[in-house]
Amino acid sequence: MSVDRIADEVLAAIRDRGTYRRLRVLEGAQAPRMQVDGRDVLLFAGSNYLDLAHHDGVVEASVRASREYGCAAAGSRLINGTTILHQALESELADFFGREAALTFNTGYMANVGVIPALVGEGDLLVSDALNHASIIDGGRLARAEVRVFAHGDLDALEALLAQSGAPDRRVLLVVDGLFSMDGDLAPVAEMAALAHRHGAIMMLDDAHGTGTLGARGRGSAEHLGALAEVDILMGTLGKSLGSFGAFVAGSAKLRDLLINTARSFIFSCALAPPQAAAARAALALVDAEPWRRFALQQRAARLRERLAQHGLSTSPSCSHIVPVVIGDNATTMEICEALLERGFYAQGIRHPSVPIGSARLRITPMATHAESEIDALADAIAEQTAKYAPETIVARREGGAGTGRP
Repeated sequence: MSVDRIADEVLAAIRDRGTYRRLRVLEGAQAPRMQVDGRDVLLFAGSNYLDLAHHDGVVEASVRASREYGCAAAGSRLINGTTILHQALESELADFFGREAALTFNTGYMANVGVIPALVGEGDLLVSDALNHASIIDGGRLARAEVRVFAHGDLDALEALLAQSGAPDRRVLLVVDGLFSMDGDLAPVAEMAALAHRHGAIMMLDDAHGTGTLGARGRGSAEHLGALAEVDILMGTLGKSLGSFGAFVAGSAKLRDLLINTARSFIFSCALAPPQAAAARAALALVDAEPWRRFALQQRAARLRERLAQHGLSTSPSCSHIVPVVIGDNATTMEICEALLERGFYAQGIRHPSVPIGSARLRITPMATHAESEIDALADAIAEQTAKYAPETIVARREGGAGTGRP
């Protein structure tokens, strides 16, 4: 069978399900306003939450590193890829999160599929929230550990799983997202960490979307919930709020040493390019120096939720800068997405497998530097488009104007 025939068969099935996807082409720097597929639009579909990707200080740090170190590390970290920039970035990340050490990876996905198999394997147990990111699911598969999934955010179900984890010497790892990337809600991190430790499990937090955006100092969802010290392993990304590229894992010095020696996605990959490491260092400093960015981000998100609620549209269970409006049907969701794009708003429609079947949605992500008038205009445009459909068609309208809580 040819490659093209395989592609035709698989893609036909995807189209029949209404989940065929294509790439959109963006022009210009990541900013509140960009060119998307040739249209000048307001961008509400990115993860450059603090608007640091084109910040003068971040760009200058990257340019300077390009001139001094070149555009590539040109090797894996264990051969020739570890530069003084990587060393400095990891030291600063460890200090920022109050940990002994940190280690950078090329993506958050690679961090999770590297860390999880380094900690658990055959005969061990991975406990996972039902709405955890795909990288956690795939990390469990690669680890070949037993995987038990508990209902989203259900502490009683989690405790029952941990209580039945087996022999005292069995390795048990609880992994959970801090801020869930499709619903915008927070895990009960403090309670989960307490349960994990009560039953002898390790607590790992994937805080890709909380890093830089939540907490008194921007140290994420665990800091926001008063549980930063209770998390054993913290994973975050450099390519979202920090406006660069890559990811990191922060924890003990022995954890770092273990990952250097066993995490395959670290060992067998080229190192982060020096300009990316330098940009991440500059952005991390700005998280401390310019706290107004995360406060403005949360204010804009709260305003959006409140404005949508006034139109009778639910954004539940969001309490953060990830704001979902669940439409339900795939085709309707994408019709509304395209109509908004024509109106000058890019709020991407999200379908299965990124979200459960029947919960297709607009996933809206404002930035710290969006104007309040732009937030209001988007909410009004969404309300206008959803009003064209019968009330029973739009899940968010059936649920009513909920989801206005603040993080």
